Amino acid sequence: MIDPRLQTLRVLHERGTVTATAEALHLTPSTVSQQLRQLSARLGLELLEPAGRTIRLTPAALALVEHADALFARWEEARADLAGHADGVAGRLRITGVATAIAGVIAPAATRLRTELPRLAVEIGEDPGENRFELLLAGRADIAVVIPAPGSPSPDDARFAQQPLLEEPQDLLVPAGHRFAGRAAQGVALAEAGGESWIRAGDPADQHQLLLTACATAGFTPRVRHDAVDWYAVAALVAHGFGICLVPRLAPVPERCPVVRVPLRGEPLPVRRFLAAVRRGSARQPPVARGLAALRAAAGEREAKGV
Repeated sequence: MIDPRLQTLRVLHERGTVTATAEALHLTPSTVSQQLRQLSARLGLELLEPAGRTIRLTPAALALVEHADALFARWEEARADLAGHADGVAGRLRITGVATAIAGVIAPAATRLRTELPRLAVEIGEDPGENRFELLLAGRADIAVVIPAPGSPSPDDARFAQQPLLEEPQDLLVPAGHRFAGRAAQGVALAEAGGESWIRAGDPADQHQLLLTACATAGFTPRVRHDAVDWYAVAALVAHGFGICLVPRLAPVPERCPVVRVPLRGEPLPVRRFLAAVRRGSARQPPVARGLAALRAAAGEREAKGV
């Protein structure tokens, strides 16, 4: 077994403070501090040093984190090999993801798993406001369906394995009486909307950046007038003429709301890319492997239907 205090050090490296580390691991700050002192004493090395009013990892601690990342990846691989000797797939599988991913792929995948593997308990969480990579690192999730954003771990990060899952097109959401509303069949080019007022809609972590990037590619900067996160609130703002917005294909829009989805045409089309992320080395563990397979199947069915 790997010393659990190494995991505490890894999470501290990710979160930056003892308080945030304690929150991620469901420990008290005093317990985190005690574990780090014990680890330092056992190794005979200083692992932390003051940095102004906070702390930072010493060069020795940073070197230890690199070794710990490799150790934990090998441990996940060992668990996968040992699980292959067991009969059937049982236990618990925890999947976290954004709301549209839950609706579009996670819930259908979990339904498939519930039918095929009745001994596997699947737990799903949206976990708003949480960093889903940190949930993986802390062992609070086994699979995370994420949208890559600035600051996300790179594909070769030693702690995580990531694989493409789904590309989700963006549509324009406009009021029912808008000049684009009658073009839902043929679509519009994003450049045609350069003079519109815009609503910055959806999750700030990914959707806002996508709006800016897509509009810049189309040759303009959007004139943003309003912000909303919840898609029902967004639809109400659009319906009352406060602006138009980009809306992901999987995002729900109230049926009775007088708005129209208008597909975008031309290249490049703005899309959100979903990734399935796991702790590196864990992808062959039977529950995780079956979960990833179910997610890929659900994503494939979505893509076959045009998402």
